[in-house]
Amino acid sequence: MITIMQPTLESLLRPGARAHLVGIGGVSMSTLAEVLRESGAAVTGSDVKRNEATERLSALGIPVTIGHFADSVRGADFIIRTAAVPDGNAEIAEAGSLGIPVFERADAWGHIMRSYRDAVCVAGTHGKTTTTSMLAHILVAAGADPTVMVGGTLACLGAGSGYRVGRGDVIVLESCEYADSFLKFRPTLAVILNVDADHLDYFTTLENVKASFAKFAALVPEGGFIVCNADDPNTMAALYSRESPVPPGRELLTFGFTPGSAVRGETEKRSGMGSSFDVLYDERLYCRVKLKIPGHHNVMNALAAAAASAALGLPGSAVEDGLSDFTGAGRRFEFKGRINGADVYDDYSHHPTELRALFDTALALPYERVVAAFQPHTYSRTSRHLTEFAEQLRRPAKTYLAPIYAARETNACGVTSEDLSREIPGSAVCRTLDEMTDALAREARPGDLIITAGAGELDLVGAELVRRGARLI
Repeated sequence: MITIMQPTLESLLRPGARAHLVGIGGVSMSTLAEVLRESGAAVTGSDVKRNEATERLSALGIPVTIGHFADSVRGADFIIRTAAVPDGNAEIAEAGSLGIPVFERADAWGHIMRSYRDAVCVAGTHGKTTTTSMLAHILVAAGADPTVMVGGTLACLGAGSGYRVGRGDVIVLESCEYADSFLKFRPTLAVILNVDADHLDYFTTLENVKASFAKFAALVPEGGFIVCNADDPNTMAALYSRESPVPPGRELLTFGFTPGSAVRGETEKRSGMGSSFDVLYDERLYCRVKLKIPGHHNVMNALAAAAASAALGLPGSAVEDGLSDFTGAGRRFEFKGRINGADVYDDYSHHPTELRALFDTALALPYERVVAAFQPHTYSRTSRHLTEFAEQLRRPAKTYLAPIYAARETNACGVTSEDLSREIPGSAVCRTLDEMTDALAREARPGDLIITAGAGELDLVGAELVRRGARLI
């Protein structure tokens, strides 16, 4: 029997080769499309619908087809798909029949990072985008000229951009655990922010999530660093597990406010929309951080970024300078504007732990009321965490719910936003985004903080509210 070996991605990624990206409108995929184009590849792509990313790519001259059609892959040298694209997708099936090699997004990023001396992979159930963005600021301040891939937009990378291609020898990128995709990465420095029960449609149990993060940490080569959250019991349990021990020769550099942390925060002070704290490295002052964004969760993100910076040998002054002008990443408690005297913010929170941090932050600010609009993300997550979601969504003065954003799923659970609403006294379900916008516009009054939250399309509601508010001025 003759076995035909699929060519490696390394052999195919050459100038002029045509790469077709299935699911090109996703944050990481659209960034990858631009990076591949910068390297000389001819890039095309497809997605189920238009969004800001597909419009941006089209404006850059990257052809994007809306809808998945077999014809789209013909002539491609290789295909890259997201983990959410099934084998039964028309383009993936056609690629198989034509013998066109198919790789996942993580394969491409794993290949790209091999050419850098330092590959910093930021992982964790929560906080990846913000921490990666903070590290980008710090590395730029240090003059490292890094390459960056972040799962959102960041002002210092250019308007509407989530990536930067530098000439330095450091790459920093957000590393997602879903479907074990980060296990295809090649980190020399792995950052683990926290480990929580999420993506259980894939992992099924928290123990499986922990095991995946332990495998991710084990990817670090001998002599590399694993920066990990000493304040998070799940992270510590994952890395010190007997079942999945991290191989020797990798330094575990802990961060947190826990006594004994290698990189320790102390004297945290909050003031308005910001905070300050000292960072000790091996019990000596490393830097004094002043943040312009609120919330203890962002203090922890900054502490993780400082720990990674220490592992890279960067001076504390670069951490101070890089974080002093950091005002947040896109869709991370992002101020959008005003309507009827109310301030409108948008946030990506789509897990109960993230909502808890979001409302802890919002409710500590000097507003008369917090009004929340939430779009649940995936049926499986909503069903598994219904009680926890309801617990957090009772905290605002008023909560509006959009229909569940299906993403990659069908509603096998039979769960709806109405089920969640029944657990939240005084809440209301809006059937469409237009209906949600109208309801929030009627609700808004001076002294309110209106927050739109979710990983789906609810940011469109915030943007429309602000447009209406501008017309009223």
